[in-house]
Amino acid sequence: MAEHNETGKKGEVIAKKYLEKKGYKIVETNWRYKNDEIDIIAETDDLIVILEVKTRSSNYYGEPEVFVTRQKQRFLIRGANAYVQYNKIDKEVRFDIVSILLYQDKQKINHIEDAFYPIV
Repeated sequence: MAEHNETGKKGEVIAKKYLEKKGYKIVETNWRYKNDEIDIIAETDDLIVILEVKTRSSNYYGEPEVFVTRQKQRFLIRGANAYVQYNKIDKEVRFDIVSILLYQDKQKINHIEDAFYPIV
C-alpha cells in the first residue's frame, strides 16, 4: 500500500476513536455509493453526521482541511443523499471535516463541525 494510503487509513482510525470519545455513534466507515466514498457516517443527538477525514504528515502546502475541494463536497453530498434515501432516514444531515496532522509521533486533530452546506 502506498504511504499516503497508509497515512489516510491511520487518520481514519484516529478520527473514529476521537469521535467515539466525544459521544458519536459510528454507523458506517468507508461507505460507498458508485465511485464516491464517505469516510465516516456517525450519529449524534438527532443528526446524521457525514465526516470527511483528511490526514497529512505536514502542513507545508496548507492545513489538511483545505484539500476538501468543492468537487469533493459535491461527491459527499451526493453520497449522503443516497445513504439517507437508501436507509429511509428522516434526520437532519450535517457535514463535518476531521483534519489530522501526524508528525514526530504527535497528532493534531481539528474537528470542523458544519464545515460546508449543500447548495440548493
